[in-house]
Amino acid sequence: MSARIIDGKATAQQIKDEVHEDTARFKAEHGTVPGLAFLIVGEDPASQYYVRSKGKACDFCGFYSETLEKEAGISQQEVLDIVEGWNNRDDIHGILVQLPLPDHIDENAVILTINPDKDVDGFHPVSMGRLVIGQEGLQPCTPAGIQELLKRYNVETKGKHVVVVGRSNIVGKPIANMLVQKQEAANAIVTVAHSAAEDLGALTRQADILIAAVGRPEMITADMVKEGVVAIDVGINRVEDPSKEKGYRVTGDIAYDEVAEKASMITPVPGGVGPMTIAMLMKNTLSAANRLVTAK
Repeated sequence: MSARIIDGKATAQQIKDEVHEDTARFKAEHGTVPGLAFLIVGEDPASQYYVRSKGKACDFCGFYSETLEKEAGISQQEVLDIVEGWNNRDDIHGILVQLPLPDHIDENAVILTINPDKDVDGFHPVSMGRLVIGQEGLQPCTPAGIQELLKRYNVETKGKHVVVVGRSNIVGKPIANMLVQKQEAANAIVTVAHSAAEDLGALTRQADILIAAVGRPEMITADMVKEGVVAIDVGINRVEDPSKEKGYRVTGDIAYDEVAEKASMITPVPGGVGPMTIAMLMKNTLSAANRLVTAK
C-alpha cells in the first residue's frame, strides 16, 4: 500500500481563501475589521518567524494586526498590563502571546489574563472547558487543524479507534477530547498513549487513526502501525544531516518513508499539520470578531 498524502499546505490555503471571502462579507455587514494582536517577549528566532508568518496571513485575510516585541527582561506585570490593554480595545478581537515566555514570567498567569472571548490560541481554561464539554468556542489551533484535515479528506472517525501519542495541553489532550465528542468529524474511540506505556507499539497497532505529537524524531516506525492506518504527524524535529546545506533536516515523529508504505493516508513534515495551525488561527480570529461584534 502506498499512502495518499494529506496536503496540509494546500488545505490551509483553501481555508485562508475562505476566511478572506468571509472577512470581506463581515466588513461589509458590520463595518468592522477583525483585529489580531501579537506579543513576543525576547529574541527567539523561531518565535519571530512564526509571528511574521501569522502577520502575513492576517494581511492576506484582510485583518488588522499589530505586533509588540519586548525585551526578555520585561516584568510579568508589564506583560499582564499589555494584555489587559488589548482586552479593553474594541478594535482587537484576538490576542496571541507567543510562547514560550522567559522563565520569570508565569505563562499560566498570562493565559488567565486574556479575555476568553479573545483567546484565539484556545489555551484559556474557559476555552478548554468549553471544548471538553462539547460547547462551541475557540479551540486550540493545531488540534482544530488536525480535525479539519480529517474532515476535508473524508476520513471516517465515527466508531474508529484513534490513538493519540502525547498528552500536552497544546495538542494531545485537546485533540483527544475533540475526537471523542458526539459530533461530526468526531465520535471516535480514543486512547491517549504516552511515555508511561510499557509497550507503546501494542497500543499504536490498534489505531485506525494515529496522531503522533511527542516531539521525538521518527519514533513511530512501520512495525508500530497496522495496514491502512491514517497517520497524522504533528512533530517538527531538527535532525543533524551533514548532506544538507543547513546541516540538518526537518522530520516528524513518524518515520515517514516506511510508515507511508503501510498507511492509507499520511501527513508529511513539513507541509502537513504545520500550515493548518496558522489557517485555524485566522478562522478563530474571524469567529472571535463575529461573536464580539454581534454580542454588542
